[in-house]
Amino acid sequence: MSAATDTRRPRTAADRLGLPGLRGHGLFITGNLIDSVGNGMLLPLGLLYFTDVQGLPLARVGAAMTVGQALALPVTFLAGRLMDRVGPKRVVVWANILSAAGFALFLLAREPSHVAGVYLLVQAGINMYFTAQRTLITHVTQAAERRTWFAFTGSLRNIGLAAGSAAAAGALTVFGNGALRWMIAVDAATYLLAAACFAALTTIPPEPDGTPPGALVTRADHTRRYLLLVAVNIPYVLAQAVLAVLVAVYTTRALGLPASAASLLFVINTVIVSACSTVITAHVAPKVPRRAVTAGYLIMAVGMWAFALPALPALPSPPGAASAAWAALIVAIVLFSVAEILLGPALSELSVSLTPRAAGGFTQGLYQFSWAVGMVAAPALFTLLLEAGPLLPWAVEAAACLIAVLAAPALKAPNRHRRRNPR
Repeated sequence: MSAATDTRRPRTAADRLGLPGLRGHGLFITGNLIDSVGNGMLLPLGLLYFTDVQGLPLARVGAAMTVGQALALPVTFLAGRLMDRVGPKRVVVWANILSAAGFALFLLAREPSHVAGVYLLVQAGINMYFTAQRTLITHVTQAAERRTWFAFTGSLRNIGLAAGSAAAAGALTVFGNGALRWMIAVDAATYLLAAACFAALTTIPPEPDGTPPGALVTRADHTRRYLLLVAVNIPYVLAQAVLAVLVAVYTTRALGLPASAASLLFVINTVIVSACSTVITAHVAPKVPRRAVTAGYLIMAVGMWAFALPALPALPSPPGAASAAWAALIVAIVLFSVAEILLGPALSELSVSLTPRAAGGFTQGLYQFSWAVGMVAAPALFTLLLEAGPLLPWAVEAAACLIAVLAAPALKAPNRHRRRNPR
Protein backbone atom coordinates (compact mmCIF):
# COMPACT_ATOMS: atom_id res chain seq x y z
CA MET A 1 0.00 0.00 0.00
CA SER A 2 1.43 3.37 -0.98
CA ALA A 3 2.16 6.17 1.45
CA ALA A 4 -0.42 8.29 -0.28
CA THR A 5 -3.03 5.65 0.37
CA ASP A 6 -2.00 5.41 4.01
CA THR A 7 -2.47 9.11 4.60
CA ARG A 8 -5.66 9.53 2.60
CA ARG A 9 -8.54 10.25 4.94
CA PRO A 10 -12.09 9.30 3.93
CA ARG A 11 -14.45 12.23 3.47
CA THR A 12 -16.77 12.64 6.40
CA ALA A 13 -20.16 14.31 6.59
CA ALA A 14 -18.44 17.36 8.13
CA ASP A 15 -16.12 17.58 5.10
CA ARG A 16 -19.04 17.40 2.69
CA LEU A 17 -20.85 20.13 4.63
CA GLY A 18 -17.72 22.29 4.65
CA LEU A 19 -17.57 22.43 8.44
CA PRO A 20 -14.33 23.28 10.24
CA GLY A 21 -12.92 21.02 12.93
CA LEU A 22 -15.38 21.55 15.79
CA ARG A 23 -13.81 19.33 18.45
CA GLY A 24 -12.54 21.36 21.38
CA HIS A 25 -14.48 24.48 20.36
CA GLY A 26 -17.72 23.86 22.25
CA LEU A 27 -17.46 26.95 24.45
CA PHE A 28 -16.64 29.18 21.50
CA ILE A 29 -19.57 27.83 19.47
CA THR A 30 -21.95 28.12 22.42
CA GLY A 31 -20.86 31.69 23.16
CA ASN A 32 -21.44 32.78 19.56
CA LEU A 33 -24.83 31.08 19.40
CA ILE A 34 -26.09 32.48 22.72
CA ASP A 35 -24.93 35.99 21.84
CA SER A 36 -26.92 35.82 18.60
CA VAL A 37 -30.03 34.48 20.34
CA GLY A 38 -29.91 37.51 22.63
CA ASN A 39 -29.71 39.87 19.66
CA GLY A 40 -32.59 38.19 17.87
CA MET A 41 -34.80 38.07 20.96
CA LEU A 42 -34.93 41.72 21.92
CA LEU A 43 -32.96 44.10 19.71
CA PRO A 44 -35.74 44.44 17.08
CA LEU A 45 -38.36 44.96 19.82
CA GLY A 46 -36.85 47.89 21.68
CA LEU A 47 -39.04 50.43 19.90
CA LEU A 48 -42.16 48.40 20.72
CA TYR A 49 -41.17 48.11 24.40
CA PHE A 50 -40.59 51.80 24.96
CA THR A 51 -43.73 52.91 23.10
CA ASP A 52 -46.31 50.25 24.06
CA VAL A 53 -45.08 49.25 27.53
CA GLN A 54 -43.38 52.40 28.79
CA GLY A 55 -45.77 54.74 26.96
CA LEU A 56 -43.18 57.05 25.42
CA PRO A 57 -43.92 58.96 22.17
CA LEU A 58 -42.78 57.14 19.03
CA ALA A 59 -40.90 60.04 17.45
CA ARG A 60 -38.97 60.83 20.63
CA VAL A 61 -38.04 57.18 21.18
CA GLY A 62 -36.79 56.88 17.59
CA ALA A 63 -34.69 60.02 17.95
CA ALA A 64 -33.29 58.85 21.30
CA MET A 65 -32.35 55.45 19.84
CA THR A 66 -30.51 57.15 16.97
CA VAL A 67 -28.66 59.49 19.36
CA GLY A 68 -27.55 56.61 21.58
CA GLN A 69 -26.33 54.51 18.67
CA ALA A 70 -24.50 57.47 17.11
CA LEU A 71 -22.75 58.28 20.40
CA ALA A 72 -21.45 54.69 20.48
CA LEU A 73 -19.61 55.04 17.14
CA PRO A 74 -16.19 55.96 18.66
CA VAL A 75 -16.33 52.81 20.80
CA THR A 76 -14.94 50.82 17.86
CA PHE A 77 -11.61 52.66 18.15
CA LEU A 78 -11.60 52.55 21.95
CA ALA A 79 -12.26 48.80 21.81
CA GLY A 80 -9.40 48.42 19.34
CA ARG A 81 -6.95 50.16 21.66
CA LEU A 82 -8.21 48.06 24.55
CA MET A 83 -7.82 44.88 22.50
CA ASP A 84 -4.15 45.68 21.85
CA ARG A 85 -3.60 45.89 25.61
CA VAL A 86 -5.63 42.99 26.99
CA GLY A 87 -6.36 40.78 23.96
CA PRO A 88 -9.60 40.07 22.08
CA LYS A 89 -10.99 37.52 24.56
CA ARG A 90 -11.35 40.00 27.40
CA VAL A 91 -12.88 42.62 25.11
CA VAL A 92 -15.49 40.11 23.90
CA VAL A 93 -16.28 39.17 27.51
CA TRP A 94 -16.62 42.79 28.62
CA ALA A 95 -18.71 43.58 25.52
CA ASN A 96 -21.28 40.95 26.48
CA ILE A 97 -21.36 42.20 30.07
CA LEU A 98 -21.91 45.77 28.81
CA SER A 99 -24.77 44.65 26.56
CA ALA A 100 -26.31 42.73 29.47
CA ALA A 101 -26.18 45.86 31.63
CA GLY A 102 -27.72 47.96 28.86
CA PHE A 103 -30.65 45.59 28.32
CA ALA A 104 -31.24 45.22 32.09
CA LEU A 105 -31.45 49.01 32.38
CA PHE A 106 -34.32 48.97 29.87
CA LEU A 107 -36.49 48.15 32.88
CA LEU A 108 -35.56 51.45 34.55
CA ALA A 109 -35.73 53.72 31.51
CA ARG A 110 -38.66 56.14 31.81
CA GLU A 111 -37.59 59.17 29.74
CA PRO A 112 -36.18 59.65 26.21
CA SER A 113 -32.83 60.61 27.74
CA HIS A 114 -32.84 57.24 29.53
CA VAL A 115 -33.55 55.53 26.20
CA ALA A 116 -30.55 57.26 24.63
CA GLY A 117 -28.40 56.14 27.57
CA VAL A 118 -29.40 52.46 27.43
CA TYR A 119 -28.96 52.32 23.67
CA LEU A 120 -25.53 53.89 24.09
CA LEU A 121 -24.61 50.99 26.41
CA VAL A 122 -26.15 48.30 24.21
CA GLN A 123 -24.62 49.61 20.98
CA ALA A 124 -21.27 50.13 22.70
CA GLY A 125 -21.32 46.47 23.70
CA ILE A 126 -22.23 45.41 20.17
CA ASN A 127 -19.48 47.57 18.65
CA MET A 128 -16.94 46.21 21.14
CA TYR A 129 -17.97 42.64 20.41
CA PHE A 130 -17.64 42.86 16.65
CA THR A 131 -14.40 44.85 16.85
CA ALA A 132 -12.76 41.97 18.73
CA GLN A 133 -14.68 38.92 17.47
CA ARG A 134 -12.83 38.53 14.17
CA THR A 135 -9.45 38.69 15.90
CA LEU A 136 -10.67 36.25 18.54
CA ILE A 137 -11.36 33.75 15.74
CA THR A 138 -7.69 33.97 14.73
CA HIS A 139 -6.74 33.16 18.35
CA VAL A 140 -8.86 30.00 18.64
CA THR A 141 -8.69 28.43 15.14
CA GLN A 142 -6.14 27.16 12.67
CA ALA A 143 -5.11 29.52 9.86
CA ALA A 144 -6.02 26.99 7.16
CA GLU A 145 -9.63 26.88 8.40
CA ARG A 146 -10.05 30.58 8.99
CA ARG A 147 -12.52 31.44 6.22
CA THR A 148 -14.46 28.26 7.00
CA TRP A 149 -14.77 29.45 10.61
CA PHE A 150 -15.98 32.87 9.46
CA ALA A 151 -18.63 31.12 7.36
CA PHE A 152 -19.58 28.81 10.23
CA THR A 153 -19.91 31.63 12.76
CA GLY A 154 -22.02 33.50 10.20
CA SER A 155 -24.32 30.48 10.02
CA LEU A 156 -24.45 30.32 13.81
CA ARG A 157 -25.37 33.98 13.94
CA ASN A 158 -28.25 33.52 11.52
CA ILE A 159 -29.49 30.47 13.43
CA GLY A 160 -29.29 32.35 16.73
CA LEU A 161 -31.05 35.42 15.36
CA ALA A 162 -33.83 33.27 13.92
CA ALA A 163 -34.20 31.30 17.16
CA GLY A 164 -34.29 34.46 19.26
CA SER A 165 -36.80 36.12 16.95
CA ALA A 166 -39.01 33.00 16.95
CA ALA A 167 -38.91 32.81 20.75
CA ALA A 168 -39.84 36.48 21.02
CA ALA A 169 -42.65 36.13 18.49
CA GLY A 170 -44.04 33.10 20.35
CA ALA A 171 -43.92 34.86 23.72
CA LEU A 172 -45.64 37.96 22.33
CA THR A 173 -48.32 35.86 20.65
CA VAL A 174 -49.12 33.91 23.82
CA PHE A 175 -48.64 36.55 26.52
CA GLY A 176 -48.91 39.85 24.66
CA ASN A 177 -46.68 42.89 25.02
CA GLY A 178 -46.52 42.38 28.78
CA ALA A 179 -44.05 39.56 28.08
CA LEU A 180 -41.48 42.15 27.04
CA ARG A 181 -40.51 42.85 30.67
CA TRP A 182 -39.46 39.31 31.51
CA MET A 183 -37.97 38.89 28.04
CA ILE A 184 -35.61 41.75 28.91
CA ALA A 185 -34.45 39.92 32.03
CA VAL A 186 -33.94 36.68 30.07
CA ASP A 187 -32.06 38.56 27.36
CA ALA A 188 -29.67 40.17 29.83
CA ALA A 189 -29.01 36.73 31.31
CA THR A 190 -28.15 35.29 27.89
CA TYR A 191 -25.45 37.92 27.43
CA LEU A 192 -23.97 37.06 30.83
CA LEU A 193 -23.98 33.38 29.89
CA ALA A 194 -22.22 34.17 26.60
CA ALA A 195 -19.64 36.21 28.54
CA ALA A 196 -18.98 33.20 30.79
CA CYS A 197 -18.46 30.94 27.75
CA PHE A 198 -15.96 33.32 26.18
CA ALA A 199 -14.15 33.88 29.49
CA ALA A 200 -13.44 30.14 29.76
CA LEU A 201 -11.75 29.94 26.34
CA THR A 202 -8.09 29.03 25.90
CA THR A 203 -6.57 31.29 23.23
CA ILE A 204 -3.29 31.18 21.32
CA PRO A 205 -2.34 34.36 19.42
CA PRO A 206 -1.24 33.70 15.82
CA GLU A 207 2.31 34.51 14.80
CA PRO A 208 2.44 36.44 11.51
CA ASP A 209 4.95 35.46 8.87
CA GLY A 210 7.70 37.97 8.28
CA THR A 211 7.75 40.23 5.25
CA PRO A 212 9.65 38.49 2.42
CA PRO A 213 13.31 39.55 2.12
CA GLY A 214 13.78 42.50 -0.20
CA ALA A 215 10.13 43.52 -0.12
CA LEU A 216 9.85 47.30 -0.07
CA VAL A 217 6.47 47.56 1.62
CA THR A 218 6.00 50.51 3.95
CA ARG A 219 3.46 51.04 6.68
CA ALA A 220 1.83 53.68 4.47
CA ASP A 221 1.38 51.04 1.74
CA HIS A 222 -0.31 48.72 4.22
CA THR A 223 -2.53 51.55 5.48
CA ARG A 224 -3.63 52.50 1.97
CA ARG A 225 -4.47 48.91 1.12
CA TYR A 226 -6.44 48.47 4.34
CA LEU A 227 -8.36 51.70 3.74
CA LEU A 228 -9.27 50.29 0.33
CA LEU A 229 -10.67 47.20 2.07
CA VAL A 230 -12.74 49.43 4.38
CA ALA A 231 -14.13 51.25 1.34
CA VAL A 232 -14.86 47.97 -0.47
CA ASN A 233 -16.71 46.75 2.63
CA ILE A 234 -19.19 49.65 2.66
CA PRO A 235 -21.45 48.37 -0.17
CA TYR A 236 -21.70 45.07 1.73
CA VAL A 237 -22.65 46.91 4.93
CA LEU A 238 -25.37 48.82 3.08
CA ALA A 239 -26.58 45.59 1.47
CA GLN A 240 -26.92 44.04 4.92
CA ALA A 241 -29.13 46.97 5.91
CA VAL A 242 -31.41 46.41 2.90
CA LEU A 243 -33.47 43.69 4.57
CA ALA A 244 -33.94 45.64 7.77
CA VAL A 245 -34.51 49.09 6.30
CA LEU A 246 -35.63 49.00 2.68
CA VAL A 247 -37.42 45.78 1.74
CA ALA A 248 -40.51 46.20 3.95
CA VAL A 249 -41.26 49.74 2.77
CA TYR A 250 -40.46 48.94 -0.87
CA THR A 251 -42.62 45.83 -1.10
CA THR A 252 -45.65 47.45 0.55
CA ARG A 253 -45.57 51.00 -0.85
CA ALA A 254 -43.97 50.56 -4.27
CA LEU A 255 -45.25 47.09 -5.14
CA GLY A 256 -48.49 46.93 -3.14
CA LEU A 257 -47.66 43.57 -1.54
CA PRO A 258 -48.76 42.61 2.00
CA ALA A 259 -46.58 43.47 4.98
CA SER A 260 -45.73 39.78 5.40
CA ALA A 261 -43.65 39.91 2.19
CA ALA A 262 -40.62 41.33 3.97
CA SER A 263 -40.83 38.67 6.70
CA LEU A 264 -41.01 35.88 4.13
CA LEU A 265 -37.98 37.22 2.27
CA PHE A 266 -36.08 37.48 5.57
CA VAL A 267 -36.91 33.85 6.36
CA ILE A 268 -35.69 32.70 2.92
CA ASN A 269 -32.45 34.61 3.41
CA THR A 270 -31.92 33.21 6.90
CA VAL A 271 -32.52 29.63 5.78
CA ILE A 272 -30.15 29.87 2.80
CA VAL A 273 -27.35 31.56 4.75
CA SER A 274 -27.70 29.21 7.74
CA ALA A 275 -27.83 26.03 5.66
CA CYS A 276 -25.45 26.79 2.81
CA SER A 277 -22.68 29.08 4.12
CA THR A 278 -20.13 26.41 4.97
CA VAL A 279 -20.85 24.26 1.90
CA ILE A 280 -20.55 27.14 -0.57
CA THR A 281 -17.48 28.57 1.19
CA ALA A 282 -15.70 25.19 1.22
CA HIS A 283 -16.66 23.79 -2.20
CA VAL A 284 -17.89 26.60 -4.48
CA ALA A 285 -16.36 29.94 -3.50
CA PRO A 286 -13.00 30.92 -5.03
CA LYS A 287 -10.18 30.03 -2.65
CA VAL A 288 -8.51 33.44 -3.06
CA PRO A 289 -10.47 35.92 -0.91
CA ARG A 290 -10.34 38.85 -3.32
CA ARG A 291 -11.78 36.66 -6.09
CA ALA A 292 -14.62 35.60 -3.80
CA VAL A 293 -15.27 39.29 -3.13
CA THR A 294 -15.38 40.01 -6.87
CA ALA A 295 -17.80 37.14 -7.51
CA GLY A 296 -19.95 38.12 -4.53
CA TYR A 297 -20.33 41.73 -5.61
CA LEU A 298 -21.16 40.75 -9.20
CA ILE A 299 -23.97 38.50 -7.92
CA MET A 300 -25.10 41.18 -5.45
CA ALA A 301 -25.36 43.75 -8.26
CA VAL A 302 -27.55 41.38 -10.27
CA GLY A 303 -29.64 40.77 -7.15
CA MET A 304 -30.20 44.50 -6.71
CA TRP A 305 -31.53 44.77 -10.27
CA ALA A 306 -33.78 41.77 -9.65
CA PHE A 307 -35.25 43.61 -6.64
CA ALA A 308 -35.87 46.64 -8.88
CA LEU A 309 -37.43 44.67 -11.74
CA PRO A 310 -41.06 44.66 -10.46
CA ALA A 311 -41.01 48.47 -10.19
CA LEU A 312 -39.86 49.16 -13.76
CA PRO A 313 -42.35 51.64 -15.26
CA ALA A 314 -42.16 49.97 -18.69
CA LEU A 315 -43.71 46.76 -17.35
CA PRO A 316 -47.51 46.33 -17.68
CA SER A 317 -49.76 45.81 -14.67
CA PRO A 318 -51.90 42.78 -15.53
CA PRO A 319 -53.87 40.80 -12.94
CA GLY A 320 -50.86 38.50 -12.54
CA ALA A 321 -48.46 41.36 -11.73
CA ALA A 322 -48.29 40.36 -8.06
CA SER A 323 -47.17 36.85 -9.04
CA ALA A 324 -44.49 38.30 -11.32
CA ALA A 325 -43.34 40.60 -8.51
CA TRP A 326 -43.10 37.66 -6.10
CA ALA A 327 -41.07 35.66 -8.63
CA ALA A 328 -38.62 38.53 -9.10
CA LEU A 329 -38.29 39.09 -5.36
CA ILE A 330 -37.60 35.42 -4.65
CA VAL A 331 -34.92 35.33 -7.36
CA ALA A 332 -33.50 38.53 -5.89
CA ILE A 333 -33.33 37.21 -2.32
CA VAL A 334 -31.68 33.98 -3.50
CA LEU A 335 -29.02 35.96 -5.38
CA PHE A 336 -28.66 38.27 -2.38
CA SER A 337 -28.14 35.29 -0.05
CA VAL A 338 -25.53 33.63 -2.28
CA ALA A 339 -23.67 36.94 -2.57
CA GLU A 340 -23.80 37.34 1.20
CA ILE A 341 -22.27 33.89 1.65
CA LEU A 342 -19.43 34.72 -0.75
CA LEU A 343 -18.77 38.19 0.62
CA GLY A 344 -19.08 37.80 4.40
CA PRO A 345 -16.37 35.18 5.08
CA ALA A 346 -14.01 36.53 2.40
CA LEU A 347 -14.18 40.13 3.65
CA SER A 348 -13.77 38.95 7.24
CA GLU A 349 -10.72 36.87 6.27
CA LEU A 350 -9.19 39.86 4.49
CA SER A 351 -9.93 42.05 7.50
CA VAL A 352 -7.51 39.99 9.64
CA SER A 353 -4.96 39.03 6.96
CA LEU A 354 -4.68 41.80 4.37
CA THR A 355 -1.74 43.48 6.11
CA PRO A 356 0.74 42.26 8.77
CA ARG A 357 -1.11 44.15 11.52
CA ALA A 358 -4.61 43.66 10.13
CA ALA A 359 -5.81 41.75 13.21
CA GLY A 360 -4.59 44.53 15.52
CA GLY A 361 -6.77 46.90 17.46
CA PHE A 362 -6.56 50.02 15.29
CA THR A 363 -7.29 48.26 12.01
CA GLN A 364 -10.13 46.19 13.48
CA GLY A 365 -11.58 49.33 15.03
CA LEU A 366 -11.40 51.03 11.64
CA TYR A 367 -13.03 48.07 9.88
CA GLN A 368 -15.84 47.89 12.47
CA PHE A 369 -16.31 51.66 12.22
CA SER A 370 -17.35 51.18 8.58
CA TRP A 371 -20.03 48.77 9.82
CA ALA A 372 -21.23 51.12 12.56
CA VAL A 373 -21.38 54.19 10.31
CA GLY A 374 -23.07 52.25 7.51
CA MET A 375 -25.79 50.91 9.80
CA VAL A 376 -26.45 54.39 11.22
CA ALA A 377 -26.52 56.02 7.76
CA ALA A 378 -28.50 53.35 5.91
CA PRO A 379 -32.02 54.26 7.16
CA ALA A 380 -31.71 57.90 6.11
CA LEU A 381 -29.94 57.06 2.83
CA PHE A 382 -32.36 54.39 1.65
CA THR A 383 -35.53 56.21 2.67
CA LEU A 384 -34.39 59.40 0.88
CA LEU A 385 -33.56 57.42 -2.26
CA LEU A 386 -36.87 55.56 -2.11
CA GLU A 387 -38.77 58.83 -1.80
CA ALA A 388 -37.03 60.02 -4.97
CA GLY A 389 -38.09 56.90 -6.87
CA PRO A 390 -38.58 53.16 -6.28
CA LEU A 391 -35.70 52.20 -8.61
CA LEU A 392 -33.14 54.61 -7.21
CA PRO A 393 -31.98 52.76 -4.04
CA TRP A 394 -31.43 49.54 -5.99
CA ALA A 395 -29.58 51.36 -8.78
CA VAL A 396 -27.30 53.16 -6.32
CA GLU A 397 -26.49 49.97 -4.40
CA ALA A 398 -25.87 48.04 -7.65
CA ALA A 399 -23.50 50.79 -8.83
CA ALA A 400 -21.64 50.68 -5.50
CA CYS A 401 -21.25 46.89 -5.86
CA LEU A 402 -19.81 47.29 -9.38
CA ILE A 403 -17.33 49.89 -8.14
CA ALA A 404 -16.27 47.39 -5.45
CA VAL A 405 -15.79 44.77 -8.20
CA LEU A 406 -13.28 47.07 -9.89
CA ALA A 407 -11.42 47.67 -6.61
CA ALA A 408 -11.37 44.07 -5.35
CA PRO A 409 -8.33 42.85 -7.41
CA ALA A 410 -6.12 45.23 -5.40
CA LEU A 411 -6.99 43.37 -2.17
CA LYS A 412 -4.02 41.04 -2.32
CA ALA A 413 -3.00 39.75 1.09
CA PRO A 414 0.82 39.45 1.37
CA ASN A 415 0.95 37.43 4.59
CA ARG A 416 -0.39 34.23 6.11
CA HIS A 417 -0.55 33.27 9.78
CA ARG A 418 0.58 30.29 11.73
CA ARG A 419 -0.21 29.50 15.33
CA ARG A 420 2.46 29.40 17.99
CA ASN A 421 2.79 26.23 19.99
CA PRO A 422 1.30 26.68 23.46
CA ARG A 423 3.85 26.88 26.21
